[in-house]
Amino acid sequence: MKNIITIQHTQSNHHTNGMVGSWTDWDLSDLGKIQADKIGAKLAKELQGKEYTMYSSDLLRAKNTAEIVSKHLGITPIFTEVLRERNLGVAVGKSVQWLRDNIQCEERTVDDRMFHDAESRRDVWNRLLDFYRNILTDKNENIIIVSHGDTLSIFNAMWLGLDIEMLNKCDLFGMAGGVSFMTENQDGKHIIRRLSDMSYLE
Repeated sequence: MKNIITIQHTQSNHHTNGMVGSWTDWDLSDLGKIQADKIGAKLAKELQGKEYTMYSSDLLRAKNTAEIVSKHLGITPIFTEVLRERNLGVAVGKSVQWLRDNIQCEERTVDDRMFHDAESRRDVWNRLLDFYRNILTDKNENIIIVSHGDTLSIFNAMWLGLDIEMLNKCDLFGMAGGVSFMTENQDGKHIIRRLSDMSYLE
């Protein structure tokens, strides 16, 4: 059995300054740091007496979210590039307006890339796959994952056993600061009990 909590990083500076997130290493905004602290405090009360392993993207906005939350839980995050947001190639470091003005390919399928050197959603799926398989089979039953919106939407689909092609027809997106709760029951059934719960920011 597994209990997995995913946390989408809290407000980052790129949410307010009109810049592309992706692999640009934006820090959390002041509000984002407060939000992460609230998430950590509330989870610490809920998870009291339980041991969790935390994995996080190594990009600054996710890393700092993880570090703030983990202090409340008394654990040390494990940082990995695998949980990074999708790489948008030449758009990294550019503004959202630049991206709109210069996009090379409209994304209609999981194989489309906005730019010649960007990742497709299938690329992110393939990047996540070994990590996903490993957490399902390792000894840790309780896991927290801190990552990014698009990456977590793909993780959600994996958790529900969806084929990657289904992402051409549907999606499971959250919001910045959203906390999701997933369980695997004794029969091996995968359940999402709460998706992108925003009450942790209150």
